[in-house]
Amino acid sequence: MISSRIRRLWNAYAPEIVVTILLILAFVISGWREPRFLDAAYLFDRSTLYTEIGLLTLSMTLIIVAGHIDLSVTSIIAFVGAIIATLYSRYGIPFWLLIPLAPVFGGFLGAVNGYFVARRNLPSLVVTLATMALYRGMAQILLGDSSLMTPPDYTGIERVTLPHTYLHTPLVIWITLCLVFAALLHRTVFGRYITVTGVNPEAALYSGVPVAQTLIRLFTLSGAMAGVCSVLLLSRLGVARYDHARGWELDVITAVVLGGTSIFGGRGTIYGSVVAFLLITIVQTGMGVAGVKAEIQVTAIGLLLLLAVLLSRLTTGRK
Repeated sequence: MISSRIRRLWNAYAPEIVVTILLILAFVISGWREPRFLDAAYLFDRSTLYTEIGLLTLSMTLIIVAGHIDLSVTSIIAFVGAIIATLYSRYGIPFWLLIPLAPVFGGFLGAVNGYFVARRNLPSLVVTLATMALYRGMAQILLGDSSLMTPPDYTGIERVTLPHTYLHTPLVIWITLCLVFAALLHRTVFGRYITVTGVNPEAALYSGVPVAQTLIRLFTLSGAMAGVCSVLLLSRLGVARYDHARGWELDVITAVVLGGTSIFGGRGTIYGSVVAFLLITIVQTGMGVAGVKAEIQVTAIGLLLLLAVLLSRLTTGRK
């Protein structure tokens, strides 16, 4: 009886179990090599450097479960930051009035992606690859090669903690949204629409699932999440630049696929993506503390992504 339950659990959640074991091993090894990994204050302080990637991982999970991909999210971060900084610096609009508009700007840019994918039936890979270049280019048009400063009283949100805890504000936001996205994917009708669309969009359509509306909402949500990341990044860095968040797509997609989300759609969990994101964060932090060069870190993440895709393929093929 127990062995059969373990077998069913393994068949259902093999990727999540594997990545959880890898996370524990990575933490133990990193703590053994660098004692600071056992210091809670150090870990929570370092976590603020990766919060934006963690937030993007949540929305990307939904996109990939639906059988699509969004490569433009990091360009949306840069473009929204450029818009906000331009409106503040050159047109005198109060910065605190612009912050709530960041998810709106990002959601609109994401909705553009959703329109071409859902209404024009274009591949999401092609659409978001195009808008990745488009949005980044428009950010460079606004800012050029220079930087625009944010208000001094807005910078440093990552240093604000909850009383009597090590929890920084961005980490609190990330934990809260983890719970929201987990409930959205696993406990709502919309989450079922996402999964069914990823399994077979044609069958979902004939079953009464509003596939086009679901995809548009997904890409809009992805853009809005990028807008949230933009304001957090502006506060952490204190400047807006056109090249902000460049290259984060690799980390985000790696975390999602390594966490068990099928690259072919129809299968994925927020838990798996969160654990895989933590694993990548610990690996990168450990390599950074050890003095490993940045290009080697990128190589390691690329290898993790290849391993994740192979694991997804093997799991899907076996089922």
